[in-house]
Amino acid sequence: MTVIVRDLRPEVRADVEGFARVRHRALPFMLFTADSIAYDLAHSHPDAHSRLLVAEEDGEIIGTAQVGFAYDSPQPGQGYVNVYTDPVARRRGAGALLTAVAEEHLAANGARKLFAWVLDEPDNRAFAERRGYLASRSAHFLRLDLAHGTLPPREPLPPDVELRTGADFADDPRPLFELDAGTMSDEPSDIAHEFTDYGAWLAETWRHPLLSHELTSVAVVDGRPAAFSAARTDGGARYGTVMTGTARAFRGRGLAKLAKNDSLHRARAAGCTEAFTGNDAGNGPMLAINKWFGYEICATEVRYARELG
Repeated sequence: MTVIVRDLRPEVRADVEGFARVRHRALPFMLFTADSIAYDLAHSHPDAHSRLLVAEEDGEIIGTAQVGFAYDSPQPGQGYVNVYTDPVARRRGAGALLTAVAEEHLAANGARKLFAWVLDEPDNRAFAERRGYLASRSAHFLRLDLAHGTLPPREPLPPDVELRTGADFADDPRPLFELDAGTMSDEPSDIAHEFTDYGAWLAETWRHPLLSHELTSVAVVDGRPAAFSAARTDGGARYGTVMTGTARAFRGRGLAKLAKNDSLHRARAAGCTEAFTGNDAGNGPMLAINKWFGYEICATEVRYARELG
């Protein structure tokens, strides 16, 4: 049995379904669909030099790699390579081949430093370290049982606050872009970002097929979006919070908690039974909020980095 590595063919349904299947088995706490994977590739920024690679054995996809550049970073040459193998197909060489092809692509396009998320398991960490990657920060995946858990009750809103949905901004989402950009700049990260491209945000975030405008909640203060909780769904019973934040001028009022609670209540009413989110391990305030909601850590990833000569 021979393993080969090639580019994903987004127009081939078996390819995108195979990519989604491997990612779901390796990362069951993240939301993917075949359509969202094809969309991500089709709408990636040209400067990202994005590639989706698959490792194939006897016609079956057993491994995947997401490869590209942080095009919105003020530091040039910041590349990423995230490799995941089907848990039942490990130790067949797929991960090593995917990593080699990904690194070659990034180096050829001017990468100076490579970043990779690695599940916090001994074999995975050893795999990265053998290839010269050094561990840095970590992040947690969290899960909440919406079907059987008890959400905090809705609290009365302050007189100057109202809760809206993302759908209320369908005609002009720019205020949400500005709120997202402001909160993103404060997110803990190894890579600095300058989130200024409204067109890219519309394509990559606002029009993404998994984003639910109806379940995204926005806390508005005196007519100005002040905090939000952006929600994704996979079209079934799984719901994920991809970003929750508050504009700097409005922090300390509990607005993010109000927005997220509103989104969770509406997600449960819409039939969602599982909620997922992720937090940097050093983001104590957001981890405390999620613990208050009842989320529990279900897995951890470690960020690894490697300097290129």
